[in-house]
Amino acid sequence: MAGAVHVAFAQIPADTAFVFTQTDYLSWVKDRHPAARQALLLLQQAENAELAARGGFDPKLYSDIQQKSFDGKTYYTISESGVKIPTWYGLELKGAYLSAGGINLNPEGKLPDAGQAVLGINATLLRGLLIDERRAALQQAKLMAAMNDAQRRQILNDLLLDAATTYWNWVAAYNEMRILEQALQIAQNRQRGIVESFLQGDKPAVDSLEAFIQIQTRQYELSDARLAYRNATLQLSNFTWDDSGNPLALSNNWRPPTAAELPSGMPLPPLDELQTQLAQRHPALRLYETKIAQLDISRRLAAEQLKPQLDVSYNLLGDGARFGAYRKDDSSDLQNLLFQNYKWQVTFGFPLLLRKERGKLEEVKVKIADAGLGLQQKQLELRNKLESYFNDVQNAQQQIALYNEMTANYQRLLDAELRKFDLGESSIFLINTREQKLIEAQLKLAKLKTTLPKLRLGVDWAAGGDML
Repeated sequence: MAGAVHVAFAQIPADTAFVFTQTDYLSWVKDRHPAARQALLLLQQAENAELAARGGFDPKLYSDIQQKSFDGKTYYTISESGVKIPTWYGLELKGAYLSAGGINLNPEGKLPDAGQAVLGINATLLRGLLIDERRAALQQAKLMAAMNDAQRRQILNDLLLDAATTYWNWVAAYNEMRILEQALQIAQNRQRGIVESFLQGDKPAVDSLEAFIQIQTRQYELSDARLAYRNATLQLSNFTWDDSGNPLALSNNWRPPTAAELPSGMPLPPLDELQTQLAQRHPALRLYETKIAQLDISRRLAAEQLKPQLDVSYNLLGDGARFGAYRKDDSSDLQNLLFQNYKWQVTFGFPLLLRKERGKLEEVKVKIADAGLGLQQKQLELRNKLESYFNDVQNAQQQIALYNEMTANYQRLLDAELRKFDLGESSIFLINTREQKLIEAQLKLAKLKTTLPKLRLGVDWAAGGDML
């Protein structure tokens, strides 16, 4: 990868390097990985969508000017300028100023010489009274924030689970390499001792040959283990990035934990508690639930279209900027103000067959049913996956306890065989057989101890908890 810091894959001494723990690693991934940074953009996206939806309720300035001139004569000049203020409950307030003049002005368009101020209100009484496009857009934008947050958590949890799986594969490869390195060193020391005994006439030549074959076998196994460790380290570097967004590989100052440093067990909350957490917090379920909530808003909006349209507007007209001669002690002037100088309008409409409206409503209902079935399926899948991970963790802990005892017993058998060999009552073949069983048990134990944390993280992932 361009710009990456490459790792030298020499053996890392366990007593000189710092342990690169899972917490350190996942914290690094969470803070710097491009996918984690992209997930944060979802929150900004939701904020921008809500801001745009709130714009549907912003006051609006407007101005409309018309003029006709022909043959050197100004037929008319008409202008209207003002502000419209939409409100949440389907009401729209209006304030405007009108002026008109000209030799051929339509009589109904004539205004006072000083122009005319207008205060008006538009009301939706049937269709759009409970919900309209603007209110639906804002409600869905608010739900989008919850949806994007759930999506962000899901992306982050999936990323951290993949990263943790890669991390523990790296730890497993490292521990297998260390065990085989120690096994090779033991075989080499034993072969030197046998050769020396052969030269002194205490051991037959075939023992030195068998010891040498054992060295070759372990060199071959170690070669595969070192290759696996190099490849696992390369896989690990796919998740490590620096603050500038450049790929970054680990230096030799860091090493994985050894099997001896890993716990043999990990506490688990009760399964019913995890299932409750799954139902309440899992981001995949939150996505479905939020989607259903958004569709329900669309359903309400579609159902609203089945009502007739009935819009009423009332405009109070002034003489210039003066609205009558209203005085607090003269109610007749108030009546003149409201019911003499005014303009009103009623708009009614109703499709006779409502095919478009009914079709839209049924379409949304089908989508809600589809999302509900998807939610049920996802709930079942996640519950089964959670229980599977839970059972795997319990089984792995039992197997680790068993292999701890088996490894100790194999070590006792090998120690006894070595004592018999020193007394001349055993052979290199038996020692190699005992030792191979011990190595296999050590490798199996190391694999189990690196598998357990992966399974434990799987429990958290399936339950929908935060991975870090």
